[in-house]
Parts: sequence; C-alpha cells; structure tokens
Amino acid sequence: MSALTEITTEGDFAAHLNSLPPSALVVLYFYAPWAAPCTQMRAVLSALAQQYPVTTPPSISFVSMNAEELPDISEEYEVTSVPHTVCVRNGQVLESIGGSDAIKVRNAVERYASGAAAPAHASNIPPALSAAPRENGPAVATQPPVVAPNAAAAGAAANAIPVAPTESAEDLDERIKNLVKAAPIMLFMKGTPSEPQCGFSRQLVGILREQRVRYGFFNILADEDVRQRLKEIAEWPTYPQLWANGNLEGGLDIIRESLTENPNYLHELVNASAQG
Repeated sequence: MSALTEITTEGDFAAHLNSLPPSALVVLYFYAPWAAPCTQMRAVLSALAQQYPVTTPPSISFVSMNAEELPDISEEYEVTSVPHTVCVRNGQVLESIGGSDAIKVRNAVERYASGAAAPAHASNIPPALSAAPRENGPAVATQPPVVAPNAAAAGAAANAIPVAPTESAEDLDERIKNLVKAAPIMLFMKGTPSEPQCGFSRQLVGILREQRVRYGFFNILADEDVRQRLKEIAEWPTYPQLWANGNLEGGLDIIRESLTENPNYLHELVNASAQG
C-alpha cells in the first residue's frame, strides 16, 4: 500500500518528483503543525494513500509538506491557507483544494487516479481514519493560535504554548458532519479494528472483513465529545454505528438483519457510495 511521504526540503521535493514518471499522479498536502484542521486531513490523506498499491514505476504518490517551512514551494502552488491539497500530473496542476472537505479531496484523488492506479484489493485491512483531536478553529487556518499573554510578557514567546478556545457546539457538529463522510463506509466503534474494545465492535469488524469491505473508522473512546454528540445527531444510543455515504445504516443487529435479507447488502452500499 502507498503511504503519505513527508518532504522536509526543496531538494528532497525535487528529487522525489524526478523519481516519478510524468504520468504519475502526485497528491500534495500542505499543512501547518499548529492548525487543528490539518490533523484530520492528514488522517484522510493517509487513509486514501493506503487504498492504492505500490507499483513499478509509481503511478501515484502522496506527499505532505509543512507549508511554512517550505514557503517557495507553497508559493509555487499558490497555497495561502492550510490545510491545502493539490493534485498534480506532469508538472500541471489538475485541481487545488483548500480547507478540510474530506469528500471533495477524496473525490478529486479518485477521479484523477482512475487512469493511473487501481485501489488496493478490498480484502486488505481497512485504512485507518483514526480519531482526530478536537478542532478548535475553522476548517481553513491562516495564522497560528493566540499565544498566552503572560508568556509574552515574560519574554518566553518562543516557548509559549498556544491557547486553544473551547470547541463550540457548531464547530463540533461541523466536525462530525465531516467525519461521517470521511470515507464512503465509516465505522464508529469502540477501539480500533486491530484492537476492538467491545464485543459488538469486534463482531461488526469481523463482518466487514468477511465481506471484504474497505472502510474508514473512528475510535469514539478517543473523543468523548464526538461519542456523546453523534448519538444525539444519529438518534442512535449505542455503538458501533455504521455509516454509508454520510448516512447512518445502523448497528450490529441491523447490519446482520440486512445481510440475512440481502447477502449483497454491504457491497450495494459500497457501490452506491462510489456512484454518489
């Protein structure tokens, strides 16, 4: 499976591009370490990368760069805010996407990669969309957080810890809206697929693997705000929850019942998500 490769110098970036054939799709991800929305987008890009096999010669490459540490490259690709994703082929920009719209980024990558590399086989372990920290700002960040006044007064600005405001209810709902659409099939579970923290989550993971369904997941034990609010939004009081194309399908019992009635149920969900 492919991976999101970190580039730290202009020389490394040039060398990386030169190592790729002109036909290869290059997905450039620009971020800033202080910008909370970048954490979630990194998880999305990492998950996307894992869906594409490594080929010889390479047909797709996912690259991440600190926009502030590499200002010349950021300027070249007209990056004025983070997170920012750019799809490039043969030196030409195919699409430039600002912000943390996971669906828009995923659709762009799949559209331009369709003629370059096929996604990895569905029997692989699903890509990990792990729990992102609380986002305490807008979907697009253009400047660092405010520094604590007492730190500046003490002349310790260089070592000051940014002060993050409490996440508002509106920001939390927007974050959840993006999370349920972060992958065509999203599983909100206790723990991770490799280490489920409850029997129901373990059983649903087993069903998805048995059905060879690729999916993203979110560990609701890692974020209490998401855990409580998603139950209210979904009007579904328990976990795990399986979402498809941004819509709640149900928990373990519902998925089992649906598969009993229609053995192709999950694959039809995947196909519907791809078409949507």
